[in-house]
Amino acid sequence: MSIHALPPYPAALSTATVDLGALIRSRRNARRPRMTQAQLGAMIGYSAAWVCRVEKNELTPPWETLIRIARILNITPEELGLASSSPRRPGPLEAARSSHLVLPATRVAPDQAPEDQQEDDPVRRRNFLAGAAGLGAALTSTGPMAAAADSSTVTDPAAVLEAALFQPPTAEPMPLDRLSLALTAARSDFREARYASLGEELPTLIAAAEATRDSLSGTRRDRASMIVARAYVLASELTVKSHSEAAWVTADRALRAARESGQPASVGEAARVLAIAMRRSGRGHTAVELLTHTATTLDTERGTPAPSALTVRTSLLLTAAYSAAATGDRTTALNLADEADQSAQRLPADLDAGLFTVDASPQQCALYRIGIHNALGTPDEGLKYADSVNPARLPTAERRARFYTDTARMWHQLGNPRATYAALRGIEHQAPEEARRPAIRALTTDLVYGPVALPGLKEYAVRTGAVST
Repeated sequence: MSIHALPPYPAALSTATVDLGALIRSRRNARRPRMTQAQLGAMIGYSAAWVCRVEKNELTPPWETLIRIARILNITPEELGLASSSPRRPGPLEAARSSHLVLPATRVAPDQAPEDQQEDDPVRRRNFLAGAAGLGAALTSTGPMAAAADSSTVTDPAAVLEAALFQPPTAEPMPLDRLSLALTAARSDFREARYASLGEELPTLIAAAEATRDSLSGTRRDRASMIVARAYVLASELTVKSHSEAAWVTADRALRAARESGQPASVGEAARVLAIAMRRSGRGHTAVELLTHTATTLDTERGTPAPSALTVRTSLLLTAAYSAAATGDRTTALNLADEADQSAQRLPADLDAGLFTVDASPQQCALYRIGIHNALGTPDEGLKYADSVNPARLPTAERRARFYTDTARMWHQLGNPRATYAALRGIEHQAPEEARRPAIRALTTDLVYGPVALPGLKEYAVRTGAVST
Protein backbone atom coordinates (compact mmCIF):
# COMPACT_ATOMS: atom_id res chain seq x y z
CA MET A 1 0.00 0.00 0.00
CA SER A 2 1.63 3.24 -1.09
CA ILE A 3 1.31 6.56 0.68
CA HIS A 4 -0.86 7.75 -2.22
CA ALA A 5 -3.44 5.16 -1.14
CA LEU A 6 -4.07 6.89 2.18
CA PRO A 7 -7.77 7.23 2.93
CA PRO A 8 -9.19 10.76 2.98
CA TYR A 9 -9.81 10.52 6.72
CA PRO A 10 -7.93 8.42 9.29
CA ALA A 11 -9.84 5.21 9.83
CA ALA A 12 -7.63 4.31 12.78
CA LEU A 13 -4.48 6.02 13.96
CA SER A 14 -2.77 4.08 16.72
CA THR A 15 -1.21 6.98 18.59
CA ALA A 16 -0.41 4.67 21.47
CA THR A 17 1.93 2.62 19.33
CA VAL A 18 3.21 5.24 16.86
CA ASP A 19 5.56 8.01 18.00
CA LEU A 20 4.56 10.38 15.21
CA GLY A 21 7.05 13.08 16.17
CA ALA A 22 9.99 10.69 16.29
CA LEU A 23 8.97 9.13 12.98
CA ILE A 24 8.84 12.49 11.21
CA ARG A 25 12.10 13.65 12.80
CA SER A 26 13.98 10.49 11.87
CA ARG A 27 12.80 10.51 8.26
CA ARG A 28 13.58 14.21 7.91
CA ASN A 29 17.10 13.72 9.25
CA ALA A 30 17.59 10.69 6.98
CA ARG A 31 17.09 12.76 3.82
CA ARG A 32 20.26 13.41 1.81
CA PRO A 33 21.11 16.20 1.89
CA ARG A 34 19.61 16.46 5.36
CA MET A 35 16.33 18.37 5.43
CA THR A 36 15.97 21.03 8.13
CA GLN A 37 12.77 21.80 10.01
CA ALA A 38 12.60 25.12 8.17
CA GLN A 39 12.81 23.38 4.80
CA LEU A 40 10.08 20.88 5.66
CA GLY A 41 7.95 23.72 6.99
CA ALA A 42 8.43 25.73 3.81
CA MET A 43 7.22 22.79 1.71
CA ILE A 44 3.95 22.50 3.63
CA GLY A 45 3.41 26.17 4.47
CA TYR A 46 4.26 26.11 8.17
CA SER A 47 7.05 27.51 10.32
CA ALA A 48 10.11 25.65 11.56
CA ALA A 49 8.81 26.12 15.11
CA TRP A 50 5.56 24.39 14.14
CA VAL A 51 7.49 21.42 12.73
CA CYS A 52 9.55 21.35 15.91
CA ARG A 53 6.40 21.12 18.04
CA VAL A 54 5.04 18.32 15.85
CA GLU A 55 8.28 16.38 16.27
CA LYS A 56 8.00 16.85 20.05
CA ASN A 57 4.41 15.54 19.89
CA GLU A 58 3.15 18.85 21.21
CA LEU A 59 0.97 19.30 18.11
CA THR A 60 -0.81 16.87 15.83
CA PRO A 61 -0.88 17.97 12.16
CA PRO A 62 -4.23 18.34 10.40
CA TRP A 63 -4.99 15.21 8.40
CA GLU A 64 -4.31 16.67 4.94
CA THR A 65 -1.05 18.18 6.20
CA LEU A 66 -0.01 14.80 7.62
CA ILE A 67 -0.62 13.25 4.19
CA ARG A 68 1.69 15.84 2.57
CA ILE A 69 4.39 15.28 5.19
CA ALA A 70 4.15 11.53 4.64
CA ARG A 71 4.50 11.92 0.88
CA ILE A 72 7.49 14.23 1.23
CA LEU A 73 9.27 11.90 3.68
CA ASN A 74 8.14 8.62 2.05
CA ILE A 75 6.33 7.43 5.17
CA THR A 76 3.94 4.53 4.53
CA PRO A 77 0.40 4.17 5.95
CA GLU A 78 1.53 1.13 7.93
CA GLU A 79 4.25 3.19 9.62
CA LEU A 80 1.60 5.73 10.60
CA GLY A 81 -0.44 2.96 12.22
CA LEU A 82 -3.31 3.38 9.77
CA ALA A 83 -5.80 0.59 9.23
CA SER A 84 -9.17 0.67 7.54
CA SER A 85 -11.73 -2.00 8.36
CA SER A 86 -13.91 -1.06 5.39
CA PRO A 87 -11.86 0.39 2.59
CA ARG A 88 -13.93 2.35 0.09
CA ARG A 89 -13.44 3.43 -3.44
CA PRO A 90 -11.93 6.93 -3.60
CA GLY A 91 -13.98 9.76 -5.05
CA PRO A 92 -12.86 11.70 -8.12
CA LEU A 93 -11.17 14.46 -6.16
CA GLU A 94 -9.25 12.00 -4.00
CA ALA A 95 -8.14 10.07 -7.09
CA ALA A 96 -6.92 13.27 -8.71
CA ARG A 97 -5.02 14.20 -5.57
CA SER A 98 -3.25 10.87 -5.43
CA SER A 99 -2.48 10.50 -9.12
CA HIS A 100 -2.12 14.16 -10.11
CA LEU A 101 -4.17 13.39 -13.20
CA VAL A 102 -6.74 15.84 -14.49
CA LEU A 103 -10.17 14.33 -14.88
CA PRO A 104 -12.40 15.40 -17.76
CA ALA A 105 -14.89 18.05 -16.72
CA THR A 106 -18.40 16.66 -16.93
CA ARG A 107 -20.95 19.44 -17.21
CA VAL A 108 -24.03 18.92 -15.10
CA ALA A 109 -26.85 21.22 -14.24
CA PRO A 110 -26.78 22.66 -10.69
CA ASP A 111 -29.80 20.53 -9.70
CA GLN A 112 -28.10 17.35 -10.93
CA ALA A 113 -25.48 17.04 -8.21
CA PRO A 114 -23.70 13.70 -7.79
CA GLU A 115 -25.00 11.38 -5.11
CA ASP A 116 -22.32 12.29 -2.60
CA GLN A 117 -23.31 15.98 -2.85
CA GLN A 118 -27.10 15.57 -2.45
CA GLU A 119 -26.83 16.17 1.28
CA ASP A 120 -24.66 19.27 0.83
CA ASP A 121 -25.19 21.78 3.61
CA PRO A 122 -27.26 24.95 3.04
CA VAL A 123 -24.29 27.24 3.63
CA ARG A 124 -22.36 25.78 0.68
CA ARG A 125 -25.45 26.01 -1.53
CA ARG A 126 -25.88 29.68 -0.61
CA ASN A 127 -22.19 30.34 -1.23
CA PHE A 128 -22.36 28.77 -4.66
CA LEU A 129 -25.42 30.79 -5.64
CA ALA A 130 -23.78 33.92 -4.31
CA GLY A 131 -20.81 33.20 -6.56
CA ALA A 132 -23.05 33.02 -9.61
CA ALA A 133 -24.70 36.28 -8.62
CA GLY A 134 -21.29 37.91 -8.16
CA LEU A 135 -20.27 36.97 -11.67
CA GLY A 136 -23.51 38.37 -13.06
CA ALA A 137 -22.85 41.67 -11.32
CA ALA A 138 -19.33 41.79 -12.75
CA LEU A 139 -20.68 41.28 -16.25
CA THR A 140 -23.10 44.17 -16.00
CA SER A 141 -21.23 46.74 -13.93
CA THR A 142 -17.77 48.19 -13.68
CA GLY A 143 -18.21 49.00 -10.01
CA PRO A 144 -16.16 47.36 -7.26
CA MET A 145 -17.07 43.95 -5.96
CA ALA A 146 -18.85 43.68 -2.64
CA ALA A 147 -16.61 43.74 0.41
CA ALA A 148 -15.54 40.39 1.82
CA ALA A 149 -17.41 38.97 4.76
CA ASP A 150 -16.23 39.74 8.25
CA SER A 151 -13.12 37.67 8.98
CA SER A 152 -14.77 36.01 11.94
CA THR A 153 -17.30 34.31 9.63
CA VAL A 154 -15.02 33.31 6.75
CA THR A 155 -14.68 29.58 6.06
CA ASP A 156 -12.31 27.79 3.69
CA PRO A 157 -12.39 30.05 0.60
CA ALA A 158 -11.39 27.21 -1.72
CA ALA A 159 -14.11 24.78 -0.60
CA VAL A 160 -16.72 25.75 -3.18
CA LEU A 161 -14.12 25.93 -5.94
CA GLU A 162 -12.68 22.52 -5.05
CA ALA A 163 -16.11 20.87 -5.12
CA ALA A 164 -16.91 22.49 -8.47
CA LEU A 165 -13.71 21.43 -10.25
CA PHE A 166 -15.13 18.04 -11.12
CA GLN A 167 -18.82 18.92 -11.22
CA PRO A 168 -18.79 22.39 -12.83
CA PRO A 169 -21.93 24.45 -13.29
CA THR A 170 -23.43 24.90 -16.73
CA ALA A 171 -22.74 28.16 -18.52
CA GLU A 172 -23.49 29.77 -21.85
CA PRO A 173 -20.93 31.51 -24.11
CA MET A 174 -20.78 35.27 -23.75
CA PRO A 175 -19.07 38.22 -25.46
CA LEU A 176 -15.35 38.35 -24.81
CA ASP A 177 -15.41 41.91 -23.48
CA ARG A 178 -17.95 40.96 -20.81
CA LEU A 179 -15.93 37.87 -19.92
CA SER A 180 -12.79 40.00 -19.63
CA LEU A 181 -14.63 42.33 -17.27
CA ALA A 182 -15.58 39.39 -15.04
CA LEU A 183 -11.96 38.19 -15.01
CA THR A 184 -10.80 41.68 -14.05
CA ALA A 185 -13.23 41.69 -11.12
CA ALA A 186 -11.95 38.28 -9.96
CA ARG A 187 -8.36 39.46 -10.25
CA SER A 188 -9.23 42.50 -8.15
CA ASP A 189 -10.63 40.23 -5.44
CA PHE A 190 -7.36 38.28 -5.38
CA ARG A 191 -5.15 41.37 -5.30
CA GLU A 192 -7.20 42.85 -2.45
CA ALA A 193 -7.25 39.48 -0.62
CA ARG A 194 -11.01 39.01 -0.79
CA TYR A 195 -10.67 35.25 -0.98
CA ALA A 196 -14.18 34.28 0.10
CA SER A 197 -15.66 36.27 -2.78
CA LEU A 198 -13.07 34.89 -5.17
CA GLY A 199 -13.78 31.29 -4.23
CA GLU A 200 -17.48 31.82 -4.85
CA GLU A 201 -16.98 33.55 -8.22
CA LEU A 202 -14.44 31.27 -9.84
CA PRO A 203 -16.55 28.16 -10.59
CA THR A 204 -19.03 30.15 -12.66
CA LEU A 205 -16.31 32.29 -14.25
CA ILE A 206 -14.33 29.23 -15.31
CA ALA A 207 -17.42 27.50 -16.70
CA ALA A 208 -18.37 30.61 -18.69
CA ALA A 209 -14.82 31.07 -19.98
CA GLU A 210 -14.56 27.45 -21.14
CA ALA A 211 -17.97 27.57 -22.82
CA THR A 212 -16.98 30.77 -24.63
CA ARG A 213 -13.64 29.32 -25.74
CA ASP A 214 -15.29 26.17 -27.06
CA SER A 215 -17.68 28.25 -29.17
CA LEU A 216 -14.96 30.28 -30.90
CA SER A 217 -12.17 29.78 -33.42
CA GLY A 218 -9.05 31.59 -34.60
CA THR A 219 -7.68 34.55 -32.69
CA ARG A 220 -10.89 34.96 -30.68
CA ARG A 221 -10.49 31.42 -29.39
CA ASP A 222 -6.88 32.22 -28.46
CA ARG A 223 -8.05 35.22 -26.47
CA ALA A 224 -10.69 33.14 -24.69
CA SER A 225 -8.05 30.48 -23.92
CA MET A 226 -5.95 33.15 -22.22
CA ILE A 227 -8.95 34.10 -20.05
CA VAL A 228 -9.44 30.43 -19.16
CA ALA A 229 -5.75 30.14 -18.26
CA ARG A 230 -5.78 33.20 -16.05
CA ALA A 231 -8.97 32.11 -14.30
CA TYR A 232 -7.26 28.83 -13.45
CA VAL A 233 -4.15 30.75 -12.32
CA LEU A 234 -6.36 32.58 -9.82
CA ALA A 235 -7.84 29.24 -8.78
CA SER A 236 -4.33 27.86 -8.23
CA GLU A 237 -3.30 30.82 -6.12
CA LEU A 238 -6.41 30.36 -3.98
CA THR A 239 -5.99 26.61 -3.52
CA VAL A 240 -2.33 27.06 -2.58
CA LYS A 241 -3.29 29.58 0.08
CA SER A 242 -5.85 27.13 1.45
CA HIS A 243 -3.29 24.25 1.44
CA SER A 244 -5.51 22.29 -0.95
CA GLU A 245 -3.91 19.68 -3.18
CA ALA A 246 -6.46 20.66 -5.83
CA ALA A 247 -3.74 23.17 -6.78
CA TRP A 248 -2.26 20.37 -8.91
CA VAL A 249 -5.46 20.21 -10.95
CA THR A 250 -6.02 23.95 -11.35
CA ALA A 251 -2.37 24.59 -12.28
CA ASP A 252 -2.33 21.81 -14.87
CA ARG A 253 -5.47 23.18 -16.48
CA ALA A 254 -4.02 26.68 -16.44
CA LEU A 255 -0.92 25.52 -18.29
CA ARG A 256 -2.93 23.61 -20.90
CA ALA A 257 -5.12 26.62 -21.63
CA ALA A 258 -2.12 28.98 -21.66
CA ARG A 259 -0.33 26.84 -24.25
CA GLU A 260 -3.46 26.81 -26.39
CA SER A 261 -3.62 30.62 -26.22
CA GLY A 262 -0.13 30.92 -27.71
CA GLN A 263 0.70 33.76 -25.29
CA PRO A 264 4.15 33.32 -23.69
CA ALA A 265 3.25 35.53 -20.72
CA SER A 266 0.27 33.33 -19.90
CA VAL A 267 2.44 30.21 -20.22
CA GLY A 268 4.92 31.74 -17.78
CA GLU A 269 2.20 32.59 -15.25
CA ALA A 270 0.75 29.08 -15.47
CA ALA A 271 4.18 27.44 -15.16
CA ARG A 272 4.78 29.47 -12.02
CA VAL A 273 1.65 28.21 -10.21
CA LEU A 274 2.32 24.64 -11.36
CA ALA A 275 5.83 24.87 -9.90
CA ILE A 276 4.39 26.06 -6.59
CA ALA A 277 2.16 22.98 -6.47
CA MET A 278 5.22 20.83 -7.24
CA ARG A 279 7.24 22.43 -4.47
CA ARG A 280 4.50 21.98 -1.88
CA SER A 281 4.28 18.27 -2.68
CA GLY A 282 8.02 17.79 -2.11
CA ARG A 283 9.15 18.12 -5.73
CA GLY A 284 11.23 21.24 -5.20
CA HIS A 285 14.05 20.30 -7.58
CA THR A 286 11.57 19.58 -10.39
CA ALA A 287 9.89 22.92 -9.70
CA VAL A 288 13.21 24.75 -10.07
CA GLU A 289 13.88 22.98 -13.37
CA LEU A 290 10.44 23.90 -14.76
CA LEU A 291 10.78 27.53 -13.72
CA THR A 292 14.30 28.07 -15.02
CA HIS A 293 13.52 26.30 -18.31
CA THR A 294 10.42 28.45 -18.83
CA ALA A 295 12.36 31.59 -17.96
CA THR A 296 15.00 30.68 -20.56
CA THR A 297 12.44 30.03 -23.30
CA LEU A 298 10.81 33.41 -22.64
CA ASP A 299 14.02 35.10 -23.75
CA THR A 300 13.70 33.65 -27.23
CA GLU A 301 9.93 33.31 -27.79
CA ARG A 302 8.98 34.80 -31.13
CA GLY A 303 6.79 37.89 -30.96
CA THR A 304 7.19 38.56 -27.21
CA PRO A 305 7.95 42.21 -26.36
CA ALA A 306 11.21 42.37 -24.44
CA PRO A 307 9.85 44.26 -21.37
CA SER A 308 6.92 41.85 -21.02
CA ALA A 309 9.17 38.81 -21.32
CA LEU A 310 11.62 40.30 -18.82
CA THR A 311 8.84 40.94 -16.31
CA VAL A 312 7.49 37.39 -16.48
CA ARG A 313 11.03 36.04 -16.41
CA THR A 314 11.75 37.97 -13.20
CA SER A 315 8.72 36.47 -11.45
CA LEU A 316 9.74 32.96 -12.55
CA LEU A 317 13.28 33.43 -11.25
CA LEU A 318 12.02 34.67 -7.89
CA THR A 319 9.74 31.66 -7.48
CA ALA A 320 12.60 29.38 -8.58
CA ALA A 321 14.90 30.97 -5.99
CA TYR A 322 12.38 30.35 -3.20
CA SER A 323 11.81 26.79 -4.44
CA ALA A 324 15.55 26.10 -4.39
CA ALA A 325 15.74 27.49 -0.86
CA ALA A 326 12.96 25.13 0.21
CA THR A 327 15.13 22.21 -0.91
CA GLY A 328 18.13 23.54 1.05
CA ASP A 329 20.11 24.52 -2.05
CA ARG A 330 21.53 27.82 -0.82
CA THR A 331 23.87 28.44 -3.75
CA THR A 332 21.20 27.98 -6.41
CA ALA A 333 18.66 29.98 -4.41
CA LEU A 334 20.91 33.00 -4.00
CA ASN A 335 22.20 32.85 -7.58
CA LEU A 336 18.64 32.82 -8.93
CA ALA A 337 17.68 35.67 -6.62
CA ASP A 338 20.66 37.68 -7.92
CA GLU A 339 19.57 36.99 -11.49
CA ALA A 340 16.03 38.13 -10.68
CA ASP A 341 17.45 41.33 -9.16
CA GLN A 342 19.35 42.03 -12.38
CA SER A 343 16.22 41.47 -14.47
CA ALA A 344 14.15 43.77 -12.26
CA GLN A 345 16.78 46.52 -12.47
CA ARG A 346 16.52 46.44 -16.28
CA LEU A 347 12.78 47.14 -16.24
CA PRO A 348 11.51 50.71 -16.70
CA ALA A 349 10.34 52.14 -13.38
CA ASP A 350 6.90 53.02 -14.75
CA LEU A 351 6.35 49.79 -16.67
CA ASP A 352 3.00 48.04 -16.28
CA ALA A 353 3.64 44.77 -18.09
CA GLY A 354 0.38 43.19 -16.99
CA LEU A 355 1.53 40.41 -14.67
CA PHE A 356 -1.61 38.84 -13.37
CA THR A 357 -1.09 37.99 -9.70
CA VAL A 358 2.38 39.26 -8.75
CA ASP A 359 4.64 42.08 -9.88
CA ALA A 360 8.32 42.31 -10.79
CA SER A 361 10.20 45.13 -9.10
CA PRO A 362 13.17 45.69 -6.80
CA GLN A 363 10.72 45.81 -3.86
CA GLN A 364 9.33 42.43 -4.88
CA CYS A 365 12.84 41.01 -5.11
CA ALA A 366 13.63 42.22 -1.59
CA LEU A 367 10.37 40.73 -0.35
CA TYR A 368 11.27 37.34 -1.81
CA ARG A 369 14.72 37.51 -0.18
CA ILE A 370 13.07 37.51 3.25
CA GLY A 371 11.18 34.30 2.44
CA ILE A 372 14.27 32.74 0.86
CA HIS A 373 16.33 33.23 4.00
CA ASN A 374 13.46 31.96 6.16
CA ALA A 375 13.39 28.77 4.08
CA LEU A 376 17.18 28.42 4.29
CA GLY A 377 17.07 28.75 8.07
CA THR A 378 19.09 32.00 8.00
CA PRO A 379 16.47 34.58 9.02
CA ASP A 380 19.13 36.96 10.34
CA GLU A 381 20.27 37.47 6.74
CA GLY A 382 16.75 38.55 5.83
CA LEU A 383 16.75 41.46 8.27
CA LYS A 384 18.37 43.93 5.88
CA TYR A 385 15.85 43.09 3.18
CA ALA A 386 12.94 43.52 5.59
CA ASP A 387 14.32 46.96 6.48
CA SER A 388 14.57 47.90 2.81
CA VAL A 389 10.94 47.15 1.95
CA ASN A 390 8.34 49.87 2.37
CA PRO A 391 5.08 47.89 2.49
CA ALA A 392 3.11 50.97 1.46
CA ARG A 393 4.89 50.81 -1.92
CA LEU A 394 3.81 47.23 -2.57
CA PRO A 395 0.98 47.43 -5.11
CA THR A 396 -1.69 45.16 -3.60
CA ALA A 397 -3.12 44.14 -0.24
CA GLU A 398 -2.12 40.55 -1.03
CA ARG A 399 1.54 41.52 -1.48
CA ARG A 400 1.54 43.76 1.60
CA ALA A 401 0.11 40.88 3.63
CA ARG A 402 2.83 38.65 2.18
CA PHE A 403 5.47 41.08 3.48
CA TYR A 404 4.05 40.90 7.00
CA THR A 405 3.74 37.11 6.72
CA ASP A 406 7.40 36.71 5.81
CA THR A 407 8.55 39.14 8.49
CA ALA A 408 6.40 37.34 11.08
CA ARG A 409 8.11 34.07 10.16
CA MET A 410 11.49 35.80 10.24
CA TRP A 411 10.96 37.23 13.74
CA HIS A 412 9.53 33.94 14.98
CA GLN A 413 12.65 32.07 13.86
CA LEU A 414 14.76 34.75 15.51
CA GLY A 415 12.92 34.23 18.81
CA ASN A 416 11.25 37.64 19.04
CA PRO A 417 7.58 37.01 19.92
CA ARG A 418 6.66 40.70 20.25
CA ALA A 419 7.91 41.54 16.77
CA THR A 420 6.22 38.39 15.46
CA TYR A 421 2.89 39.46 16.93
CA ALA A 422 3.29 42.98 15.54
CA ALA A 423 3.79 41.49 12.07
CA LEU A 424 0.74 39.25 12.52
CA ARG A 425 -1.32 42.30 13.35
CA GLY A 426 0.03 43.86 10.17
CA ILE A 427 -1.35 40.91 8.19
CA GLU A 428 -4.79 41.36 9.74
CA HIS A 429 -4.74 45.10 9.11
CA GLN A 430 -3.85 44.72 5.44
CA ALA A 431 -5.88 41.60 4.60
CA PRO A 432 -8.04 40.03 7.32
CA GLU A 433 -8.64 36.85 5.31
CA GLU A 434 -4.87 36.25 5.05
CA ALA A 435 -4.71 36.07 8.84
CA ARG A 436 -7.02 33.04 8.72
CA ARG A 437 -4.83 30.97 6.38
CA PRO A 438 -3.74 27.63 7.90
CA ALA A 439 -0.05 28.53 8.06
CA ILE A 440 -0.74 31.87 9.77
CA ARG A 441 -3.09 30.26 12.27
CA ALA A 442 -0.37 27.73 13.10
CA LEU A 443 2.14 30.52 13.70
CA THR A 444 -0.40 32.33 15.89
CA THR A 445 -0.98 29.16 17.92
CA ASP A 446 2.77 28.88 18.50
CA LEU A 447 2.74 32.35 20.04
CA VAL A 448 -0.35 31.71 22.16
CA TYR A 449 1.27 28.67 23.79
CA GLY A 450 4.72 30.22 23.92
CA PRO A 451 6.53 31.43 27.04
CA VAL A 452 5.74 35.15 26.58
CA ALA A 453 2.29 36.56 27.39
CA LEU A 454 1.41 39.30 24.91
CA PRO A 455 -1.48 41.71 25.49
CA GLY A 456 -4.26 41.16 22.97
CA LEU A 457 -2.75 37.98 21.49
CA LYS A 458 -5.46 35.61 22.77
CA GLU A 459 -8.17 37.86 21.37
CA TYR A 460 -6.35 38.02 18.04
CA ALA A 461 -6.02 34.24 17.99
CA VAL A 462 -9.75 33.76 18.63
CA ARG A 463 -10.66 36.42 16.07
CA THR A 464 -8.60 34.77 13.34
CA GLY A 465 -9.65 31.20 14.18
CA ALA A 466 -6.26 30.04 15.51
CA VAL A 467 -7.79 28.99 18.84
CA SER A 468 -11.33 28.56 20.07
CA THR A 469 -12.92 30.66 22.76
